[in-house]
Amino acid sequence: MAQSEKKANRLAKDPSPYLQQHGFNPVDWYPWGPEALDAAKREDKPIFLSIGYSTCHWCHVMAHESFEDGAIAELMNKNFINIKVDREARPDIDEVYMAAVQAMSGGGGWPLSVFLTAEGKPFYGGTYFPPDDGVGRPGFRRVLETIAGAWQNQRTELLESASAISRAITSHLDTAQGGEAGPDKAVIDQAYLRLSRSFDEAHGGFGAAPKFPTPSYIEFLLSYWYRTGQEKALRMAAKTFDSLAAGGITDQIGGGVHRYATDRGWLTPHFEKMLYDQALIASCALHLFQVTRNGHYAEFAREIFDYVLRDLGADAGGFYSAEDADSEGKEGKFYVWDAKEIDAILGKADGAVFNYYYGVTKEGNFEGANILHVNAMLMDLEERYDLDPDAAINLLEKCRRKLFEARRRRVRPGRDEKIITCWNALMISALALGGTVLKEPAYLEAAKKAAKFIFNNLYVNGKLWRFWRDGKAFDKGCLEDYAAMALAMLGLYEATFEVEWLGRAKELVGQMCELFEDESQGGFFMAQRDVGGLIAN
Repeated sequence: MAQSEKKANRLAKDPSPYLQQHGFNPVDWYPWGPEALDAAKREDKPIFLSIGYSTCHWCHVMAHESFEDGAIAELMNKNFINIKVDREARPDIDEVYMAAVQAMSGGGGWPLSVFLTAEGKPFYGGTYFPPDDGVGRPGFRRVLETIAGAWQNQRTELLESASAISRAITSHLDTAQGGEAGPDKAVIDQAYLRLSRSFDEAHGGFGAAPKFPTPSYIEFLLSYWYRTGQEKALRMAAKTFDSLAAGGITDQIGGGVHRYATDRGWLTPHFEKMLYDQALIASCALHLFQVTRNGHYAEFAREIFDYVLRDLGADAGGFYSAEDADSEGKEGKFYVWDAKEIDAILGKADGAVFNYYYGVTKEGNFEGANILHVNAMLMDLEERYDLDPDAAINLLEKCRRKLFEARRRRVRPGRDEKIITCWNALMISALALGGTVLKEPAYLEAAKKAAKFIFNNLYVNGKLWRFWRDGKAFDKGCLEDYAAMALAMLGLYEATFEVEWLGRAKELVGQMCELFEDESQGGFFMAQRDVGGLIAN
């Protein structure tokens, strides 16, 4: 059935692209708010809460399998008040219910699927559910039927469970009371030891699959090396970064880094690209360059910045939030290659060199196609093809340019055009650092343009707002928006010595303390004090 023939629900005109994606589901969705909570109380129904984001592959899968299915939608509408939340627009809601699902199941992720009382207390949850029972995983249809039956016949037990879980979540989020001292050396050393024990010596990164880039871990290791001189810390940071830079998690043609790898060796990614990842990973690359003076890290940062400015930059300033994993209904289709296609574009001779270096085979490594990854060293090309390193670098660069132009003719993945304050602040910080370290004025100008966009469009009546789309700002700013913007302003001041940015930083920190500080116990709340409706802040 064409979308124009489907009936719109409450989400069809919501400003969130993620909620709009569900605007023609047969599910009677509500956005989060008093209307939904009041309906649950009035109709004496439990709540089904679904949290995700617009570029999430498994969110798309569950939407297609379950939320577009008429029979499942009928079950949902009959027995539940159904609420959709964009985690990027409301990270405070996501934080609370992610903690609940992790407490109940030991895991988490998106889509986040949680069942609540009318007061918002969780009593059951998980992530992706297939429509029908699978190996080791209950089907969504059965989950709905079981919970609807328990609500009618075992409600006392469900309510007791919900109250117990809510108390645990409140306790978890209301962490240790503040004090005057920061973390002592023993805590820092213990953090280093835990990272060291989980380090993957063969492939870099920490733990097994799936593997995330974890730029915060790399930054910690660099700081630990700087403070202690511990060479292993620097080695772990460099090994992790080198491995992800060479892997399929990195877009070897267009720059930028995908969200995470599904395997230990960084080969097969989930293909969505998030603005915050680009900002944090580019900053890591710049810090590694400052420490090691290895030009590879500087070039990697440039490739990320060029991708962001080209594909995520808004004309008016600011940066869009993400690109999807899927195009034409298939995950990764925009990014993968067939060996014959490469030969046709590059020619047999250049194609042979390129395919060897980037691990391209006739069989492929992803559903019959190839995810490009660095599979050889330049010295291997010298031995195999009689190419000295400079000639090899030039040839590979020429090949990448040709493939980039060919790829531009493909159908691109969807782009989430929310401009999120916090994520833009992270990119402003990265660009300010990049402009200084790489001596690139264009990066500084892009950072300043984005900062001015935020203050012109997302700073309303002296307060930050969460995101901007289609000419309007939406949702009150969270703690992370204020903190990241204050740091970004300090970064711009350090890069330019323009006093305007220092004044903005002071202004934002003052507002952050006024709106978020927990004056009784110390620390800061994630959401503003007057944002209600949650079981914990």
